[in-house]
Amino acid sequence: MGYVQGLKCRECGREYPKDPINICEFCFGPLEVVYQYDEIADVLSREKIMARPPDMWRYLELLPLDEAPTVGENVGYTPLVRAENLAHKLGVSELYIKNDAVSFPTLSFKDRVVAVAVSKAKEFGFDTIACASTGNLANAVAACASSAGLKSYVFIPADLEQGKIMGTQVFGTNLVGVEGNYDDVNRLCTEVADQHRWAFVNINLRPFYAEGSKTFGYEIAEQLGWRLPQNVVVPMAGGSLITKLKKSFQEMAKIGLVEESPTKMFGAQATGCSPIVTAVKKGTELFKPVKPDTIAKSLAIGNPADGFYAIRTMTDSGGWGEEVTDDEIIEAIKLLAETEGIFTETAGGVTLGAAKKLIEQGKIPRDESIVVSITGNGLKTQEALVGRLHPHPVIDSRLDSFEALLLENQSRL
Repeated sequence: MGYVQGLKCRECGREYPKDPINICEFCFGPLEVVYQYDEIADVLSREKIMARPPDMWRYLELLPLDEAPTVGENVGYTPLVRAENLAHKLGVSELYIKNDAVSFPTLSFKDRVVAVAVSKAKEFGFDTIACASTGNLANAVAACASSAGLKSYVFIPADLEQGKIMGTQVFGTNLVGVEGNYDDVNRLCTEVADQHRWAFVNINLRPFYAEGSKTFGYEIAEQLGWRLPQNVVVPMAGGSLITKLKKSFQEMAKIGLVEESPTKMFGAQATGCSPIVTAVKKGTELFKPVKPDTIAKSLAIGNPADGFYAIRTMTDSGGWGEEVTDDEIIEAIKLLAETEGIFTETAGGVTLGAAKKLIEQGKIPRDESIVVSITGNGLKTQEALVGRLHPHPVIDSRLDSFEALLLENQSRL
């Protein structure tokens, strides 16, 4: 038995039953899952959570399932790394990396949302899972549908990174490349969803799918010793993740798992696709859609579905938005790898690059706790680093050749 009360329009407040729908039929506002928090507070405690296996389902009462999860058994509970070396470089006192670059099974936080969506799709009786994706979601949908024994269709921009294409095809999905950018893909998928009774995780199942992101926030709070961070920096594509992190912190306080305390929410985008950040900087709640042009393809959504709510989340919390160029993305990827041994995809370079700027600007105080959200693995976007790293030396197999190289290296220090 779950604790979902129903769906509710985020604009007009009209209530709906738990059905695979995502838009209010009266005002066209997006629908969101509403829970019975009083009942959850009666049955969920820190002790109960800590006694459960280390995965995202340890917070099951706060997720939108009516039955036990049927896929993604081992998803979640990724490390929260105390980043001492990086903190020293940035001149801050308390810095953490929430590292979903090692998420199971496809090395990105999308494993969380898809595990929820596919379990919910099975509850609804769907036999086909589908999505529009910039890459990480494609990997996760293909993998999860395969393990669930369901058919799947995955739609992507045709020019996606090869690592993400291969990392999708290997699961035997029906992969469809579409000419154009993500917004073109998403428009096509909306039309397909009207024609076929498929579970599009980020269209008709979007209210349920998005709830999986909250586990990223629950884990941060638990791993900090049941307290909320003072600052969180989050990458933004469609803008959903930052809103769900805020919701996760509010829910934990509401049911008494943490003390209520303010967390400033900061959003990060690439300069080549920054409609949400641009709106924040202009002081408006309305963003202007853009045509993406950035190496951070997983964030390349020019018309973000949750952009309005992401803007409100940042400004209401006292946070801000920042953007970084492609060169700054590469430098941030290298900085994280060289200081903490974490290889992030380009989205993580955006997040760390933006965090660095926000610290230098004084928008994030150096003496407060900071969590930087790393949402995907660098092995997926290696193309971005081609020609951007120093060439490595090649020597013959004689010891004196290596000793000469070592002497040369030491002379440079």
